[in-house]
Amino acid sequence: MASQASEAQLQVKFVTKQEQYAVSDAPYAIQSNVQSAELNTFVNAIIKETHSIDKTVAFDFLICGELLCTTLAEHLEEKGISTEETLEIEYLERFPAPKPQDCLMHDDWVSAVHTHGNWILSGCYDNSIHIWNTKGQHKLAIPGHTSPVKGVSWVSLTGDQAVFVSGSHDQSAMLWVWNVSGNSVDCIVTCRGHEKGIECIAVSADGNRFATGSWDTNVCLYSTSLTVEDSVPAKKKSKPEQGHSRQPLTTLKGHREAVSGVKWMDFNTVVSSGWDHLLKIWDCELGGIKQEIAGNKAFFDVDWSPLSNTLVTASADRHIRIYDPRSTESLVKSTYTSHSGWVQAVRWSTTKDTLFLSAGYDGQVKLWETRSPKTPLYDLSGHEDKVLCCDWSNPALLISGGCDNTLRIFKAKHKE
Repeated sequence: MASQASEAQLQVKFVTKQEQYAVSDAPYAIQSNVQSAELNTFVNAIIKETHSIDKTVAFDFLICGELLCTTLAEHLEEKGISTEETLEIEYLERFPAPKPQDCLMHDDWVSAVHTHGNWILSGCYDNSIHIWNTKGQHKLAIPGHTSPVKGVSWVSLTGDQAVFVSGSHDQSAMLWVWNVSGNSVDCIVTCRGHEKGIECIAVSADGNRFATGSWDTNVCLYSTSLTVEDSVPAKKKSKPEQGHSRQPLTTLKGHREAVSGVKWMDFNTVVSSGWDHLLKIWDCELGGIKQEIAGNKAFFDVDWSPLSNTLVTASADRHIRIYDPRSTESLVKSTYTSHSGWVQAVRWSTTKDTLFLSAGYDGQVKLWETRSPKTPLYDLSGHEDKVLCCDWSNPALLISGGCDNTLRIFKAKHKE
């Protein structure tokens, strides 16, 4: 029976949103046992006839909202779709495979990374922060923290001055100013307010505030504004402190265990993930919870996409989930399973609403298409130990850091 099904012929129509590759919507008869590769050859042949394009384009095929990763017959059977009717297949240009570019060595585990334009910040378990350029050249090693650095984020980059923040297990967050041409850095403000180590950090889109999440179960919000007074050296105190000391604008209390991830959804809304199996969406002005989403295992990270208005989460059950907080039915839109260990970090693409990156304790970094839940688009191999962090803030660079003491950079062929 199976062999008859696989040899059956189907009527299909090919459609695309990419006008330059559009073909006639006349139905074609094809074998039901074809896979993506054969469909690629077929569609490219039609395009060459229609548009006299010489190059061969790699396409993905979308059928009933999901990318084709098996034979056509298996895909249709799984979706419960009849092979009697004419099937509509959407084709879209495949995101090209990212190319390994650099491997930046550190003296200890790399636990945090953030890119802004041509500059990369990394945080390390030897308590140091590092600045690199995107060509892989090391610009500066910055001491100051007294425990591992778990979060780093650029705040602003104007002319010759860059401002960034770091959060550490030493319970402090530091606000730094980097003089780019002089290549010197000063800690202007040390932010206190947590009673245990800081695990994550995020800066608001306007750069005016940042949020920290901690093992003390709280989320703290701080101002990033640098006053004239901040640039004057702090007076000698009995307790050594770098720069001026600053307290939180607001402390958001509600998690019952460590806060593992924090992100701004808009200027007044922050989402946090916790070891208590909860995601919390906070109203920063009122200091209260807008919404709470329960998972079934500890969450290790969360990221928000303003392009798709959805959250992506990393969890202890090895699954990645996408949540739509506005949904009136199931909040979980889809689940992605491929990692064989804890998923430690997730990051959305900032330019493509269907792409995201994940990093796990299995040493794997994976690039996903939201419409392909069972199979990642690409595995970005190279790490030889657990991967602790990843970043895709610069659309052209996919970056990850881990317990093999390396920061690995993959270059994406970026198409707008």
